[in-house]
Amino acid sequence: MSNLTLYRFTLSGHSHRAELFTSLLKLDVNMVDVALQDGAQKHDDFLKMNIFGQVPVLKNNDDIINDSNAILVYLAQKFDANRTWYPEDITVQAHIQRWLSVAAGLVASGPCSARLVTVFGAELDHQNAINIAHTLFKTMDAYLQNREYLVGTQPTIADIANFSYIAHAPEGGVSLEQYPNILRWLSNIRKLDSFIAMPETKAGLLA
Repeated sequence: MSNLTLYRFTLSGHSHRAELFTSLLKLDVNMVDVALQDGAQKHDDFLKMNIFGQVPVLKNNDDIINDSNAILVYLAQKFDANRTWYPEDITVQAHIQRWLSVAAGLVASGPCSARLVTVFGAELDHQNAINIAHTLFKTMDAYLQNREYLVGTQPTIADIANFSYIAHAPEGGVSLEQYPNILRWLSNIRKLDSFIAMPETKAGLLA
């Protein structure tokens, strides 16, 4: 029997990935808010769960999983009986892993970093983050020309990993207006049964 607890910060796109996926899987999860503004993630009790002092952290009985993408893989393999979110086909898994790497790389250094500047005041190169985001979005928009989802014909954890920060890119000053295929893809994710949104922040283009 599972006893799931998700340690999160509600304005974190990384946390939202995990929270959104637990909702899509219709899992019963105890949500624990971590006060990042007070440095709670650096306290000894939290560092015992994640040595890097970051959210999200998923606890399932004796299993403690950190890193948002790792949590997605764990949840998909543990709780998705139909194996649609992370199919057993190794070629499909490889394509999904490619997009998990995009989420951890270009999305993190692009739209995520741009939003860190405008929402949280992070001392990062805002213009460079915006440039990375637009370069990524041009490539993704072309890729999604005849696709509804990032891998295959149905949603996978690849979509969930990339959704949150791209959907909230305008908060970081990155417009999505010139990327119709990305907007369509985002709409497809929002239409999923049991979708939950990350709270919107009035920052960047939304200020």
